[in-house]
Amino acid sequence: MNKYAIIDTGGKQLRVEPGRFYDIHRFALTDPNILRPNTKISMYRVLLICEGSKIDLGHPWLSNAIVRGRVLHPCFDKKRIMQKIHSKKKTRKKLGYRQDFIRFVVDSISSNRNESIG
Repeated sequence: MNKYAIIDTGGKQLRVEPGRFYDIHRFALTDPNILRPNTKISMYRVLLICEGSKIDLGHPWLSNAIVRGRVLHPCFDKKRIMQKIHSKKKTRKKLGYRQDFIRFVVDSISSNRNESIG
C-alpha cells in the first residue's frame, strides 16, 4: 500500500513517505542549536495525504493533519559559485556559498480521518 503526503516547507512542496529521509532548508526563525540530532519536529502545512486509492486534499492545507519526524543531522548543499565580470574594466569577482540544510526522517503521517497512517 503506497502512503505519502505532500507538505509545504520553506516555500517548496515536498512529497514525503514514512521511513525515508529528506533534506529541507534550515528554518529561518529557529536557533541552529535547537535543531540537534534526534530533535522531534512536526509539520502542520500538509497539502495532501494519499493512502492507497484514498486521497485527502486540503484547501490550502488539511486541518488536523500532521507529519511527524526527527532531525538526523545538519548538512550542506553543493557549493554555488557566482561570477561578476566587467569586460571593459578587466575586473572579476568570484563569490560562493553553501546552502544550509537539515536532513530529517519522517516517522508518521496522521490526519483527522484516521489517527495513524505511518
